Amino acid sequence: MFKRPSETAVTVVMDPDSVRERTRFSVLWQRCLSGGHALAEAVHSQLIAYYGESHRYYHTLDHIRHCLNEFDQAVDLMDDPNTVEIALWFHDAIYQSGATDNERRSADLFQKWAKGHAETAFRQQVDDLIMATTHRDEPVHWDQRLIVDIDLSSFGLPWKAFERNSRQLRAECATISDEVYYSGQLRFLSSLQSRPTFFLTEFFQHRYERTARDNIRWVIENLQARGYS
Repeated sequence: MFKRPSETAVTVVMDPDSVRERTRFSVLWQRCLSGGHALAEAVHSQLIAYYGESHRYYHTLDHIRHCLNEFDQAVDLMDDPNTVEIALWFHDAIYQSGATDNERRSADLFQKWAKGHAETAFRQQVDDLIMATTHRDEPVHWDQRLIVDIDLSSFGLPWKAFERNSRQLRAECATISDEVYYSGQLRFLSSLQSRPTFFLTEFFQHRYERTARDNIRWVIENLQARGYS
């Protein structure tokens, strides 16, 4: 007997990379927090849902994957890799274009899930790492400097990839006028350009400093040529 369409079982097949990512997150979460496998799976599922929101073009799971790849390259330099890795998973969980509290709300989301499952000091350390990715103040603590460099490491990609990321960032702010968006971008890029070094750690300076500075210079010159100031 044939089943009605509504009765037909639907099998969701995850690609191998997604399975590895889910396992990686679950092992990390259970290593650092109580609550077991079920909680880890629930947290991961919510994060995937957030990073898959339709208004996102740059702040997606691909950005987290890029950050985790950079994390893997620098992990031996970190004082507490677990806190950095968890912070990377959460640092852009909440994202609304134009909002000034995305990082704060992302940190609060972590606190919501972690409350009762981790020591206060651990939760605060992850919170501080997430907040370091606002890039408003230069961090003092070593792991905060590393997470900032990881978050900005895409500035050091080859021009074609960097330009693609720039288009994706612009698409996330489609409701903002060119005048407001590009003037703000110029101010932000100029502040990065004025740093003694773009990256805060020697590890990322050696990897990406020259390319990042070239990319920023080309964008700034282009924006200035178009009349933005």
